[in-house]
Amino acid sequence: GGCWQRCCPGRNNGCWAPGTHRARCYCDSYCQRTGDCCEDYRAACRRAAVGCVVGPWGPWSGCSSPCGVGSRARSRQVTVPPRHGGEPCPDLKQRRGCLGEHPTCGTAR
Repeated sequence: GGCWQRCCPGRNNGCWAPGTHRARCYCDSYCQRTGDCCEDYRAACRRAAVGCVVGPWGPWSGCSSPCGVGSRARSRQVTVPPRHGGEPCPDLKQRRGCLGEHPTCGTAR
């Protein structure tokens, strides 16, 4: 059996072929985790793999708290989604702590 024309991204139990000893082998990208890929999986499927590509980080947001401890966030977008078992996308959001220092902090009314 073989994977030609049967490569599937993700976990797809419909992408299988008869393997050795009448057992099924799989042609989905999940087979790499479970170790039950068809012998020609890499040659047939990995060649077409496209890894995730992301854009640059956007600017950090303002501090969520005008006075005291808060957080800032930033994000980025996926420009090319992963296909055919390519590298998954890295984190698209980041958060970090900040200290709000608005001019009105600490003034009594």
